[in-house]
Amino acid sequence: MARLGRVRRRALVRRASVGGALLAVVLAAFALSLSTGDFVVPLADVLATLTGGGDAGTQFVVLDLRLPRVLLALLVGACFGLSGAVFQALLRNPLASPDVIGVSAGASAAAVLATMVLGLSGIALSALALLGALLTGAAVYLLAWRKGVAGYRLVLVGIGIGTGLSSVVSYVMTRADVTEAQGLFLWLTGSLNGRSWTHFWPLLGGAVLLVPLTLLAARALPALQLGDEAAGGLGARVEPGRLAMLACATALAGLATAAAGPVGFVAFVSPPVARRLLPGHGAALVPSALVGAALVLLADYAAQHLIPGTQLPVGIVTSLVGAPYLLWLLARANRVGRGG
Repeated sequence: MARLGRVRRRALVRRASVGGALLAVVLAAFALSLSTGDFVVPLADVLATLTGGGDAGTQFVVLDLRLPRVLLALLVGACFGLSGAVFQALLRNPLASPDVIGVSAGASAAAVLATMVLGLSGIALSALALLGALLTGAAVYLLAWRKGVAGYRLVLVGIGIGTGLSSVVSYVMTRADVTEAQGLFLWLTGSLNGRSWTHFWPLLGGAVLLVPLTLLAARALPALQLGDEAAGGLGARVEPGRLAMLACATALAGLATAAAGPVGFVAFVSPPVARRLLPGHGAALVPSALVGAALVLLADYAAQHLIPGTQLPVGIVTSLVGAPYLLWLLARANRVGRGG
């Protein structure tokens, strides 16, 4: 018993230390993004402005220009990271992330059609993007169902549906006006350029609802990771529990996509990074959300300052990070005999 207690205490200390370190990285990236730019604001002035002080110029730069974008980056990264962690843990497949299995493509297709065909924008556009993600997730789940859902089958079905939806997006864009197509292409890359408070509040409202629901639904995750038969033997409600988690993870990905576009590879990379920091601690949902938040914050900072005078879409930077990881994962799978 004493040895078991020591193991548990070490696990708690490891979890707390990793969580604290990730939170410190997020806060550092948050402060750096608010302070640095064409108009440099000292950190002391940033803190004073956030607490109600500062002059009018500093308030405009920090509160109106930078703060909504930084908060949006934080929430988008956290939603993608948490969503990816649920998908990968539940389906026990490192390829099972919303941008791989078609959920982000569904949100993108709905947003493009809403813009080009219906002429919608703002909250209505975000709502349709979220609806597109949910409908795509439902279609993938139903088509992958064969007396249960296997992770590899859901991934393959999702890739097929995502490819078809990407073709729809490409066709619509070829019919669009050049100016409209340019704006849509920027959004489809995943971008935080020009984001304001009007983009942040719907995301915050959705996240306040979905994050607690996801964490509550994930209480059944340890049992489901043992397999359907074992989970049923332990008394877990297998299909309702799996469906609740998939619905929450899909909604989180759709919400983040609606706010910033399909920012690539955040949901794909964040969970394995978190699990490597906390080996043997299960799905590491909250650490995955923190890794996602830090990744998008740092990627957006790099996108703004990597090339002087040019603001890149944040999705370009995250893809530069995620694409090599995907290639490494596929190469590693082939080396150990699990590839095709």
